[in-house]
Amino acid sequence: MQASKPHHNETVDSPSIVVPILTGMLVTLVTVAFARLAFGLILPFMRIDLGMTYQQAGNLGTVAALGYLFLVMVAGMFASKHGGRVAVVLGLSLTTVGFVLLSISSQQSMLLFAMLLLGCGTAFAYTPVISLLAGCFPGRRGAVIGMTNSGIGVGMLGASFMVPYLNETLGRSAWRWSWVVFAVSSALTLVASLAYLPRTKQVAGSSKSTPAVPMYRNSRINIVALLYGVVGTTYIAQTTFMYSFALDSGMSPVIAGRMSALLGVLSVFAAPTWGYISDRFGRSPTLMIAVALNAVGTVIPVVWPTTAGFTMHYIMLGCTVSGMFTSILTIAAESVEPAFAPRATSYVTLFYATGQFIGPALAGLLIEYAGGFKTAFTASTIVLVLGFFLSCRLAMVSRRHVEAAADA
Repeated sequence: MQASKPHHNETVDSPSIVVPILTGMLVTLVTVAFARLAFGLILPFMRIDLGMTYQQAGNLGTVAALGYLFLVMVAGMFASKHGGRVAVVLGLSLTTVGFVLLSISSQQSMLLFAMLLLGCGTAFAYTPVISLLAGCFPGRRGAVIGMTNSGIGVGMLGASFMVPYLNETLGRSAWRWSWVVFAVSSALTLVASLAYLPRTKQVAGSSKSTPAVPMYRNSRINIVALLYGVVGTTYIAQTTFMYSFALDSGMSPVIAGRMSALLGVLSVFAAPTWGYISDRFGRSPTLMIAVALNAVGTVIPVVWPTTAGFTMHYIMLGCTVSGMFTSILTIAAESVEPAFAPRATSYVTLFYATGQFIGPALAGLLIEYAGGFKTAFTASTIVLVLGFFLSCRLAMVSRRHVEAAADA
């Protein structure tokens, strides 16, 4: 009988940290900032030029979210079997094609297909690159994940300046050039990933295809997954509606836009800082602090809807959101054997993707039918408070886990 083919582990030679991390930053910049978040910046110009209805425009974002949601677990299993680098290359190939199609297409069916490719590409690239790089530098796992995620803030900051500039200088169809720039960036990142992301290698005894404890029976991972669902539900609702809340409360569009840009700038530096803090003082305490501060930052404009209140909101979220992302992904990666880190991060990201999918819809219903923006962000605050209690529960479970390991 033919022996089963060994699976790949994320064990790598120890490369220099700088170039792989910069490459990982490019991956998150392209697959999260450009492929997912920047769509909201391009959509108004794209919708007007193509004569789309708001429903058609909304369908484009929904298709990308569904592609991400349905394939994020598949991507994790693929990365565990074939290696994180292979998964990232596949994901970047999909996003590159998607960007190209968006830059040349006008038919709704082709646009939907292109957005689906972006969602699928993000699923195959984002969590695998996080798991791959975290596995390379286990002693600095939190800082590595934080630095890699800082590419998202850099990408959004660049897109927030580039898209309006192209629209002012190139006219009605300038949105196509935004997708062209994204396509070129994706292709260059694909080349960099092939050249600089660490290669995985087979390890003796790594032929197990399943972890010792299934993901859904790992209490630590399940708590982390629920927390990531909280983050997805509240953060995406914030990015979708807080700008409108600020305008509705009397803040000028220019000031509100600067506040949004400030959030992006702060997140670039906050991500590696939170990673270092989690490496130094522990994952669970760091996560508890980040969730608590995020809840406070979310409720401030509800009780104080002024320019000062919204400014405090954007500053606090810019300084804390990346702490939640970094700590959650790091804890997930550390809760299983290194070979199954991509599956663990993909498993918890499935909850984030679900929250990301339903959060804006629920917030929109509350805004439309249940009292407006204050009601929606009060609900977000309540969800974050529940998240804080989950983080406290996680700290207790983690402490018992450490004590059990010490006794063994």
